[in-house]
Amino acid sequence: MAKTKKTYSNLSQLGHKVEVPIKPEDACIETVPNVFARDHYLVRFVYPEFTCLCPVTGQPDSATLVVDYVPGKVLVESKSLKLYFQSFRNCGVFHEMCTAGIGKRLFKELKPIWLKVSGYWYPRGGMPIDVFFQKGKLPSDVDVPDTGISTYKGRI
Repeated sequence: MAKTKKTYSNLSQLGHKVEVPIKPEDACIETVPNVFARDHYLVRFVYPEFTCLCPVTGQPDSATLVVDYVPGKVLVESKSLKLYFQSFRNCGVFHEMCTAGIGKRLFKELKPIWLKVSGYWYPRGGMPIDVFFQKGKLPSDVDVPDTGISTYKGRI
């Protein structure tokens, strides 16, 4: 691959000191062009330290989030994705609404061919709640490897 210097003047977070947004709706999800948009391939992000708050008790909830997607014309810029995830830290939200809400927002912003968000939540009240949101059509030529995250057994 030829070495070319690219500038991404549209990125306001990468390479800059940025505060974590107070709430998810304030987070700016930035994108970069997908130079291989004609090809189908899988992108996976694993965020093992996702936290938010129970909307009833205010107690912290935590999960491992896995975002798998087949990009269209753009890729998500990873720092902006991390800041978006971190913006949930003080947000009261149920596991189902959180996981599905993240999936819906990413699908709207990225316009991928296919996207899946898997939320592997640690037990609340003694019961883990795993939530999976999927949208789009997975191309037949794309392999989605197992996440390697088992159903709850102490998540060792």
